[in-house]
Amino acid sequence: MYPLKLHKTLTPEKWQKFGEAKQILMIACEISRARHWIKKSNWEAVNDCYERAFELLDLTVSLMGNKNKRKELLRLREVIASQYVSVEKDFRTNELIFQALLLLNPESYAMEYGREAFKEVAAGV
Repeated sequence: MYPLKLHKTLTPEKWQKFGEAKQILMIACEISRARHWIKKSNWEAVNDCYERAFELLDLTVSLMGNKNKRKELLRLREVIASQYVSVEKDFRTNELIFQALLLLNPESYAMEYGREAFKEVAAGV
């Protein structure tokens, strides 16, 4: 893992103590912040959010044991990267990234929307 530039006080040991659900939520927070800046068409601020998300994603992937989840996070990273290099950021794609992140961990989704909401999504309602 490369040295963290944007989260200077964060260590892999400290990050691992948060647990997967909280890690996913913290990455999702950066995507949510990007949503705010997309609405204001502030592309530099959006990219700053994505850069922070990249750093947290990379840290999470480097510590994750579950190969399937690691692959999914890396796929999401690719989608974020496509947003990052776009001149204008797509609001809908940003929302889909946010939703996909939360759906990777039922506890994260439940923390954001409530347990009943996750049960509905899981049941396909």
